[in-house]
Amino acid sequence: MRLQTRLILLIGTLLFIIIIALTFSFERMLVMTLQKNVGSSALKIAKTVALMDVIKEAFDEENPSAVIQPIVEKIRLETDAEYIVIGNREGIRYAHPLPDRIGKAMVGGDNGPVLRGESIISEAVGTMGPSLRGKTPIYDDHNQIIGIVSVGILVKDIHESAATYRNAMIIFAAIALMVGCGGAIAIANGVKRSIHGLEPKEIGLLYQEKRAILETIHEGIIAINKEGMITLANQTALKLIDPLEKTEIAGKHVWDVIPESRLLEVIKSGHAEIDQEMVINGSMVVVNRLPIFDHYHQVVGAVSSFRNKSELLRLTEELTQVKRYTEALRSQTHEYSNKLYTIYGLIQLESYQEAMDIITHETDVHQNLIHFLLQEIPDPIIGGILIGKFNRSNELRVSLEIDTKSTFKDIPSGISRNHLVTIIGNLIDNALEAVLAASRDDKSVRVFLTDEGKALMIAIEDNGVGIAEDAANQLFEVGFSTKHEANRGYGLAIVKQAVQQLRGHISFHSRLQGGTIFTVVIPKEKESGL
Repeated sequence: MRLQTRLILLIGTLLFIIIIALTFSFERMLVMTLQKNVGSSALKIAKTVALMDVIKEAFDEENPSAVIQPIVEKIRLETDAEYIVIGNREGIRYAHPLPDRIGKAMVGGDNGPVLRGESIISEAVGTMGPSLRGKTPIYDDHNQIIGIVSVGILVKDIHESAATYRNAMIIFAAIALMVGCGGAIAIANGVKRSIHGLEPKEIGLLYQEKRAILETIHEGIIAINKEGMITLANQTALKLIDPLEKTEIAGKHVWDVIPESRLLEVIKSGHAEIDQEMVINGSMVVVNRLPIFDHYHQVVGAVSSFRNKSELLRLTEELTQVKRYTEALRSQTHEYSNKLYTIYGLIQLESYQEAMDIITHETDVHQNLIHFLLQEIPDPIIGGILIGKFNRSNELRVSLEIDTKSTFKDIPSGISRNHLVTIIGNLIDNALEAVLAASRDDKSVRVFLTDEGKALMIAIEDNGVGIAEDAANQLFEVGFSTKHEANRGYGLAIVKQAVQQLRGHISFHSRLQGGTIFTVVIPKEKESGL
């Protein structure tokens, strides 16, 4: 038997015992009330009989019982009294429900007060057993006591009447408890099924675990009920909706917090929406919306998870940078393989001078580049991306020149190297694509880096096709590209996002002789705030 069923039956048993105890207490109070009411009624009947003239006059007859017995018996039957007894001053009966007891002395021993003129209610044992009596004197026309009227109700009848009520209450209580326990068990089983058979302690633990899990997720989570009221929101969601976290959104309608939300449409349709884009608080986010179903497959709410698209783009860019490093290594390997084969061929042809010239040239170029980078741009991450791009440009037959006046030694530790690599790598890639699209032989890209003053400056110059005026205003928008190819239009948007996160500024302008110069300025120190 399940624990909750045992508990319900135990509680039901305890309640039944309590009801039994209360019922017997009620029975005792009912008996006392009945005795009071029955005694009053018996006394009223006795007084009514004592005032009857025919009863008074019968006392002067030779055989009073012949007149009194029929009258009294009729009254007894009509009033449902157990007995009505009339006797003279000596206690000799003139009327009794049992005729054979007429003429015999009244018993009970409580006639004394009545013969003194009192009307009483007493409990005594008579010939018919313990009874509750109402007794009153009978007066003649001279106001003299000539007899006694005694109207009685047997005590056992009172107790039997009270016991009838008590038994009925016990039966009704037992039926009610049985129905209640059955209903409680059914409800408990239903609740148990709805909470997947979990105990309260387990539910509390799951709730704490759920809160901890939600707060470790980097995606914003919002859940609503069928009416559109927000029932759950994690800290990431709060930061995206309200960066200052001044507003508690739980309990509010979702449209009051996110007017463009489609969660209510998801509830109506019952269909999920995956990887949808929308704007929340000025930020582009990628949203997944899922309906929540109950055990009966009815939609009872919806949940939405969303993440800042710039973060996704940053992750994409980091993966892209890894791919670029791989491509740079591949191109470098390919290029050196070709040059090694060339040198090998020259040696076989005994063209030793030409082979030495190639070796000297390659050695000088790479040694000079590496020596320059080690002195002026000692950061290995930034130096690595520049060497990779240099090798890539050689493979593409594009001249990539790093300005000899460049210096990038004083980079504060608080400035993310990943952001700098994102900026430099994407701008050089865009420049390479621009010069490759130009119909000219002298394809060149020039890089200038400086850390002089209070800011870092990055300038990437190319002699490519330039930027059309109608595209200038959309250049940094997500998805915009002048190349009209799939999966393009993210590079400059990522650069813009990285520059903004470094609290910098990016600008560009076209050169008169063709091409474009992109300039990025990044402050070295954080702006002081109040």
